[in-house]
Amino acid sequence: MFAAQAPAIRPPATQAVATDMDAVNLVIRQQLHSDVALVNQIAEYIISAGGKRIRPVLVLLVANAFGYRGTHHHHLAAVVEFIHTATLLHDDVVDESSLRRGRQTANALFGNAASVLVGDFVYSRAFQMMVSIDDMRVMRILSDATNVIAEGEVLQLLNMHDPDVTEARYLDVIRSKTAKLFEAAAQLGALVAGATELEVEAAAEYGRSLGTAFQLIDDVLDYSGNAGETGKNVGDDLREGKPTLPLIHLMHNGTPEQRELVRTCIEHGDEQHFDVILAAISSSGALDYTRRAAEKAASRASQAIAGLPDSQYKNSLLDLCSFAVDRNH
Repeated sequence: MFAAQAPAIRPPATQAVATDMDAVNLVIRQQLHSDVALVNQIAEYIISAGGKRIRPVLVLLVANAFGYRGTHHHHLAAVVEFIHTATLLHDDVVDESSLRRGRQTANALFGNAASVLVGDFVYSRAFQMMVSIDDMRVMRILSDATNVIAEGEVLQLLNMHDPDVTEARYLDVIRSKTAKLFEAAAQLGALVAGATELEVEAAAEYGRSLGTAFQLIDDVLDYSGNAGETGKNVGDDLREGKPTLPLIHLMHNGTPEQRELVRTCIEHGDEQHFDVILAAISSSGALDYTRRAAEKAASRASQAIAGLPDSQYKNSLLDLCSFAVDRNH
């Protein structure tokens, strides 16, 4: 067993489904068991790292907001978390990341090969659970989401070290790589509760827009946060040559000298000039621009669920919209 970690910092909105999350965590531990010791070791390491668990919480909150009173949403929430966990294991290998949630990444600790293979195990276990649910609509939503996420990963790879990435191209990556699983989580919550097609689509819009807001604020925090609060190395995006929205805005609105420096840093993954880039991003208003884009996305999410009946669960969903843009981690 690994050393106990500090309790994960989670938004207050998750308290409404705390009991449900206990049940989900039990499902996660049961379903991740393997006869292969290394699988158990890495799986335990990932689980013990905690995290906000926003995606499974979305399944639970939306299901409850639509009046669901069964237990199938626990398994759906666990499946969503497995898909997310698998993407993290693979992402950290691709990005050569060394820090996540304040700890060494699995690839830094166990090696790339083990992380990729255990990521495959987690993916396949998610699909085993999907099949056991025996609902073609659930399988369609999750299989489509997984495919779109993989496309988003490839799109991001194509954008790496490319200083000519446009805002539209970058937002396409966000919608595929990040927002799609938020969308699927909210859809599943509505679906399991027997919501109408229009209600399921409203839930999907909520998740899609919320996921976009979360990613845009992550972009802001990569230049304005600190590793102690975010649990990630500040400046990783620049080191990886990743053109996120703050850099894209600076490329279009900075001075000729700033644009040339950004171009060079993106092309070469140069973090040596991080302080200079950060000063330029701040003076150009790039962080404010990105934050406003996140606020607009969060507002779309709030509007999408305006028709839900009043309840603590709807309030929690609305609180998540505020948390997405106000957080520092």
